[in-house]
Amino acid sequence: MGSEINLMENYPYTKRDVDERGATKSEYDREIARRFGKEFFDGGRAQGYGGFNYHPRFWQPVIPTFQKHWALTSQSSVLDVGCAKGFMLHDFAELIPGISVAGVDVSQYAIENAIDDMKPCLQVANAVELPFADQSFDVVISIATIHNLDRDDLIKALQEIERVSRLGSFITVDAYRNDQEKERMDAWNLTAKTVLHVDEWKELFRQVGYTGDYYWFIP
Repeated sequence: MGSEINLMENYPYTKRDVDERGATKSEYDREIARRFGKEFFDGGRAQGYGGFNYHPRFWQPVIPTFQKHWALTSQSSVLDVGCAKGFMLHDFAELIPGISVAGVDVSQYAIENAIDDMKPCLQVANAVELPFADQSFDVVISIATIHNLDRDDLIKALQEIERVSRLGSFITVDAYRNDQEKERMDAWNLTAKTVLHVDEWKELFRQVGYTGDYYWFIP
């Protein structure tokens, strides 16, 4: 198994009003959000992002951390599983000219509305069955995505990430370390179907044979 490492330490997370979201969110909101359509990306905050638009301040500070961690060059290749509109891959291509990038997302809406330069690199696909040959990419990254699957499909997704990566991988998943964090996660969670204690996640990674790196999203 890989390392518990926060490769997202330079990502500019915004302050979250977890209590308000927990008080106003409904099962209907969750149902709509889990369709990952227009409402989730570009609808209201109750059902998703409230507008999912590109800004360099998000991923450009993170790409150098990824680059250093895996010694990525113009000859490297990266797959983003759960790429949404391709913003992270756009910044990879901008900051490491020549790097080969690809992305998949379950959302037809996100792929159709991707940032223009990444549209040729993206396709609709499910993480449980990645449309690539074994060891197709040096690095596979999946940020806040596979926890949206139920446990059985999540295991398949981990195995797929393992299958198509050559050098390494990195995932982030919703998690908690104590009862207070679990309560906050329950209030915050909109789309995740599998949320575990950090120790349960590590045990699952070991059972599945996932050898990549990982970290947590804890609101």
